[in-house]
Amino acid sequence: MAEVSGTAVRAARRGKKRPEGFDWAGLRADLRGALPDASLALVVTGLIYWLLYVRIQNGSSATVEIMPMLADGEFWMYWLCQAFGWSALLWAYLTVVFGLMRSGPRPRWRWLPAARLEKWHRTTSLTTIGLMFMHAFFFFADQLRTNQDTWSFGRSLWTAFVDVFVPGGYATGTGRVAVFVGLLAFYLAIPLGLAFYLRHRTGSRLWLALHRFVIAVYVLSAWHTLLYSTQAWFDGPFRTFLWAMQIPLAALLLARLLAPARPGERLRARGPGGRGHAVPFGARLAARIAAGATVVGLVAVVVTGVDGGRPHDGAAAAPWPHKWVIWAGLAVFLLAVAAVVVRLRRRARDGNGHGGQDSNGDVPGARAAGDLTAAPADRN
Repeated sequence: MAEVSGTAVRAARRGKKRPEGFDWAGLRADLRGALPDASLALVVTGLIYWLLYVRIQNGSSATVEIMPMLADGEFWMYWLCQAFGWSALLWAYLTVVFGLMRSGPRPRWRWLPAARLEKWHRTTSLTTIGLMFMHAFFFFADQLRTNQDTWSFGRSLWTAFVDVFVPGGYATGTGRVAVFVGLLAFYLAIPLGLAFYLRHRTGSRLWLALHRFVIAVYVLSAWHTLLYSTQAWFDGPFRTFLWAMQIPLAALLLARLLAPARPGERLRARGPGGRGHAVPFGARLAARIAAGATVVGLVAVVVTGVDGGRPHDGAAAAPWPHKWVIWAGLAVFLLAVAAVVVRLRRRARDGNGHGGQDSNGDVPGARAAGDLTAAPADRN
């Protein structure tokens, strides 16, 4: 059952009209709320930038080992690109943690209520999108600067744009796959992350169902990092640490699937959360099995040390998978999203058909009241 805050009830009593389209007021409120968070992210990015330069100076930079010319100060935009990439991954990690804690079993800490977790989840999500853009922008700026050594400004601009912002446009080395994967993460983060602000048009059930797919953004981001980050390029403790940090996240995801905060999302073949759920029973069962297998797989990677890193004295393996495999995976992903949308819309037309409860097991009146808890009036 959705919880209704006192602020939301007062707003409802005043007859405050909810937006019918995109919730611009809500987005503006969250952007203001994200200012402290974004400021902290910039400070962290600056510290990472400083650390990268320290590693250049003391000779421990894996990036310089791979590309010695980058020790030159003229490549400061490349190093800013790396710094923003690491802070974007960190903030993506945090926002996933907040989201899983909000929607799964939560610690009973009085200082960490559900409303605060939800606010942190929204603000860190917005900050993450901004950091991802800055990561791509400085990569674009560095590519543009490098291209002008060979081509005119116009051709350099177009080539840099295709390489950095067009999925599949980067055509050399590991970047053929890694940049492609990173772009998919960025472009999926925008609609899936901002779907919340369309909830009054789509309905709460649909935006919640769409938002669950956002975990794919983090998976793609981590994959991009492990494929392309020169700091984690080689076998060693740092790359193993990155793999190990995914274990708590996978365990949180498994806990969220096994014990969701909404009773209607529990795994049932029949009754509330059964036939009327946004995702079929078989798919939900498979998701729980996959999450459990992921935890086991991550532990195995850390224990065995077989983490896909390159040996210092060996040639890099050919990038895998091929682009067509990624395109096929994207098509399957989008078909799954479309199937959920069609399933929910069909059930909405049929009047839900299960005793007046929605697909999350909540009665419609509670769901409508629950929408009010996310309104700007309750963002404190």
